Amino acid sequence: MEFDTIVAIATAPGEGAIGIIRISGDEAQNILNSIFRSKRGHKIKQFENRKLTYGHIVDENEKVIDEVFAVLMQAPKTYTREDVVEIHCHGGIVPLQNIMKRILRLDARMAEIGEFTKRAFLNGRLDLAQAESVMDLISAKTSKGFDVAFGQLEGALSRKVNNLRDTLVSTMAQLEVCIDYPEEDIEEITYKEVIKQLSGIKRGVDDLLSSSETGRIIRDGLSTVIVGKPNVGKSSLLNALLREARAIVTDVPGTTRDVIEELINIKGVPLKLIDTAGIRETEDVVEKIGVERSKTFFNQADLVVFVINASEPLSVEDENIIELIQDKKSIVVVNKIDLPPAFDVDELEKRLVDKIFVRTSMMNESGIEDVENQIAEMVFGGEVIRKENAYVSNIRHIRALEKASDSIESAIQAAENGMPYDFIEVDTKDTYEALGEISGETIEDDMLTKIFSNFCLGK
Repeated sequence: MEFDTIVAIATAPGEGAIGIIRISGDEAQNILNSIFRSKRGHKIKQFENRKLTYGHIVDENEKVIDEVFAVLMQAPKTYTREDVVEIHCHGGIVPLQNIMKRILRLDARMAEIGEFTKRAFLNGRLDLAQAESVMDLISAKTSKGFDVAFGQLEGALSRKVNNLRDTLVSTMAQLEVCIDYPEEDIEEITYKEVIKQLSGIKRGVDDLLSSSETGRIIRDGLSTVIVGKPNVGKSSLLNALLREARAIVTDVPGTTRDVIEELINIKGVPLKLIDTAGIRETEDVVEKIGVERSKTFFNQADLVVFVINASEPLSVEDENIIELIQDKKSIVVVNKIDLPPAFDVDELEKRLVDKIFVRTSMMNESGIEDVENQIAEMVFGGEVIRKENAYVSNIRHIRALEKASDSIESAIQAAENGMPYDFIEVDTKDTYEALGEISGETIEDDMLTKIFSNFCLGK
């Protein structure tokens, strides 16, 4: 497959020590020879592969544009499997733009967003799941998120999906023999064998799907809302988790009158932590708006952290929130345990038997680590994240796996009902196609364009 030559700035915009311009395509080396002069002012006809060379970028009149290092990486052992050139110049808008203008006057065009990685996919260096993991790697919010993305870049998910497809091909081949040669003296696969083989594949698909919730949280973060009536310690909990005084803490109820959002890392879990205005009836117009926003965030949250004051009897506001969290994944933080208790916490635990309870004292800074441990346990379930594990975090992959699971379930039901092999084959082919969408083997061009449009320019 042949492409034209593309160029883009590969480093983030803004001022920096170094800026990098990347060129990929058949004309990459010729362009470099046209614009680069070694320290002694000579063109370099043949660059040494993968070796940084010191010199200058010059314009058409041999005027120096910038002092740079240049490197040529020859195909096929490059990111795109094409000749790739990188120019390491001074960081900043002016030198980068001047060099880009110089290159674009030659036989190169500006790369589209994600086009370098798209070429890596189209040239067979990466499959689509690996290509998509590049952006997850760049945008990882925690080291665990980085490990999962790196595992996918190395093919952890692709290997599992390809193994399922290979097994499915074997079953499909046996079905096709029975369909195409019904009169031949060939041993037919039995319905029992079909069900056994397809059930094994479905277990593999469902195992991958079962990792999707953890994968999504590792990638995108756990949306966590802190709720409770005013002055129970919500803002103190936020500050303790952040290790800084982000929210105002006073003895005056209703101090937090709006929603405060922060992104933090708790034991490898990226938490989108939201401290809300205390949920209560109020005549204060501003506070009332904050309470309504609190309820909106509450409904959208993955996890609710409900803070109550152990030193006060449960109020109407507390009881209302208790009702609200019945169907939500929740941690109940019983705060102010350094003071004499005003209600029976054990009785409340019996009422909220499926909720996790943690006792804390923000005043004494105790119990904070217990809250962190419970959040991590809730996400990982005691599992240790390893790079080779295949965690499904991409919504497109989840949809493809759900489609594959539904199709193979239909095939199993058809076999259990003794339907003709033709009916079973249709559903197995649908399963095969759905799994192929993950690796990119059975994906349409418009979907490819949409996927790579979410990438960085220069990647």
